[in-house]
Amino acid sequence: MPLNEEQRTQEILKLLQDTMDSGHADDVAWLKEGIADLHPSEIADLLESLPAKDRENLWELIGSELEGDVLSHAQDGVRARLLKLMEPYEVAAATENLETDDATDIIQDLHEDVVDEVLGSMDEHNRIRLEKALSYPEDTAGGLMNTLLLSVYDNVDLDVVSRYLRMKGEVPEKSDSLVVVDRNNHYQGMLPFVKILTSDPQEKVSDVMDTDIEAVSTDMPANEIAKLFEQRDLYSVAVVDDENAPLGRITIDDVVDVIRDQGDHSLMSLAGLDEDDDMFAPVVVSAKRRALWLGINLATAFLAASVIDRFSATIQQLVALAVLMPIVASMGGIAGSQTLTIVIRGLAIGQLGPANSKALLFKEIAVGLFNGILWATIVGLIAGLWFNNKSLGVVIGMALIINLFVAAFFGAVIPLLLKKMEIDPALAGSVILTTITDVVGFLVFLGLAALFLI
Repeated sequence: MPLNEEQRTQEILKLLQDTMDSGHADDVAWLKEGIADLHPSEIADLLESLPAKDRENLWELIGSELEGDVLSHAQDGVRARLLKLMEPYEVAAATENLETDDATDIIQDLHEDVVDEVLGSMDEHNRIRLEKALSYPEDTAGGLMNTLLLSVYDNVDLDVVSRYLRMKGEVPEKSDSLVVVDRNNHYQGMLPFVKILTSDPQEKVSDVMDTDIEAVSTDMPANEIAKLFEQRDLYSVAVVDDENAPLGRITIDDVVDVIRDQGDHSLMSLAGLDEDDDMFAPVVVSAKRRALWLGINLATAFLAASVIDRFSATIQQLVALAVLMPIVASMGGIAGSQTLTIVIRGLAIGQLGPANSKALLFKEIAVGLFNGILWATIVGLIAGLWFNNKSLGVVIGMALIINLFVAAFFGAVIPLLLKKMEIDPALAGSVILTTITDVVGFLVFLGLAALFLI
């Protein structure tokens, strides 16, 4: 039975570690040859899967001709550490033959002081193309684009275009179309290669080009570009300047990277982590990054504890309250996180904004009330029978209804407010919401118990 990707990776990792542990020259030479046969992305995955020392040993076995491609596929945190092992002239050589967007990603991970040295080690052509690309923010179309493109005039015959391509002998990698411009170098549309092959050679480019594919500006955010590709099933798009002149192109492989980064960001932010974190980063580095959010969580825990402390006398008189308290807080936390996730996703993909946020708020409140009543009835009955106290069942039922209402309300409002304040909702929303549902849950449940049960 063939191995799946995960099993294959683990097999290779075990083989790497065994070979490195043996240190035998023949084994190392064999390993070096085997690594050279892997795709650069597979080598990058292996590097990310190794502890720091083994990673450095493996990096030394990678041929200089592969270093650039491997770095372009590596996760940011891992790439930054590998770059520290390289001299500026080595980085310059590694990025020399890379596409502009890939080379730019690597240069941006260098320390500012090193960037000038690396650029100074390059030939004039590479230095100019990278300095231009580095002038754009990383998460915009300008930062994503590859400056290699082929353009043709809109008033020439397809036969002329075919002869032009044969004369060139090659096209930029991952090209599916040519950029069409007028005599003033203004963007007009895209000419798919399939149109060149299947249309009458005597037809004009303007007659068969695709004018539905609009170019994007250099300052368009990366997440909007990803949405554009997804909605219109694009393979590539041209990037233009303020005068509508083509500067480069963005291809589907660049957009896949954006989508993956967005997914990683959403997942890691839920735990207060950075999507660029290296799994095998030094202990001190990882501890520092996580300490902040642990401290924030501790502060919110003390806040919830202070609410419980205010009702310590009430709890002492009715021990059942201590048993049931976590249910109220937990149900509120889960319900709130469901709403929070829906809203953050809507904001991330551009489906939620001022025009429809109120409608979603009312809908989520209604869902919260419906679930509140449903589960208040179930939990109230269980609690009343468990402790033979009908009043206790009513109190916890009321507390659940109120807390699920609050959870739904703030689960929708918090990310909207954070977005308006230009704070990442995925990073801060869950901490704030958990604090609110815990505090409100304890306060309402113990407060109602103090009023009606003691």
